Amino acid sequence: MRSPSASFVTFAIVLNISASISIVFLNKWIYTVYGFPNVSLTCLHFIVTTAGLFICQQLNIFQPKSVPIMKMVPLALTFCGFVVFTNLSLESNTVGTYQLIKMLTTPCIMVIQTLYYNKLFSSSIRLTVVPIAVGVFLYSYYDVKFNLLGIFFASIGVIVTSLYQVWVGEKQHELQLNSMQLLYYQAPLSACMLMLVIPFIEAPVNSIHGAMGHWDIHVLGTVFASGLVAFFVNLSIFWIIGNTSPMTYNMAGHLKFCVTLLMGWAVFKDSLTLLQLSGIVLTLTGVTAYTHLKLKEQKTSSLPSVVKS
Repeated sequence: MRSPSASFVTFAIVLNISASISIVFLNKWIYTVYGFPNVSLTCLHFIVTTAGLFICQQLNIFQPKSVPIMKMVPLALTFCGFVVFTNLSLESNTVGTYQLIKMLTTPCIMVIQTLYYNKLFSSSIRLTVVPIAVGVFLYSYYDVKFNLLGIFFASIGVIVTSLYQVWVGEKQHELQLNSMQLLYYQAPLSACMLMLVIPFIEAPVNSIHGAMGHWDIHVLGTVFASGLVAFFVNLSIFWIIGNTSPMTYNMAGHLKFCVTLLMGWAVFKDSLTLLQLSGIVLTLTGVTAYTHLKLKEQKTSSLPSVVKS
């Protein structure tokens, strides 16, 4: 695979942040105003993603490769686990507790990549996690309340999410697939798996069908718009992880969350204390330091090839 240009990586990160922030507000509207089931919406997102990728294939934007279905099952399973346990964590914890434990995804990815994929992280890179962890604690402080069941769901969610993000990158390299080719197989498989678990974790099917009678063209249009945005979210996730690393995607996630908080304060007049603002500044400092160090490492690693030429 060719090394991606800095402009492409920047475009993918900006697209991911923009689409992710848009989908947060869209989904919030769909959940609160229309009462649409959470996991069902995620399943529809992957159905729309599958349809979008099929259209891209027909337009010759990419060509699928033959991949054994069993090679894709672990990736699809970890995605479903990520969705289910994230929702259970949100249901069982306060938002602050959920966000605080979710932050552990970053060090968890470091551990998995170090132990199982021989990926080494410099001391400087590891230290960037410290201001991020302190920052997340500060802006979550007033909403942190622990309970045993909530911690269990959140902890499993962190492990499964970390595995999913690591495997997105590893599968692209292992199977020699680009982002669209990999998502082309994972999206429909994940949608089918979510269909199997929806009856057990959401309202009975009959009550959902009953609610559908109250969903007019505006509701369905909003849900479809959410699916289109989700297509770009899913694709940009695979682009970022496949062309950079799960750690870089995680850092983009922290940046995304800070931007969402600031937008909520600026646009919707959400309350933001001085302690929370300090947490955002610390988190952004950690993300900025990570970006600077990664760029410095990339320049250093490319130096020998420049000297040889």
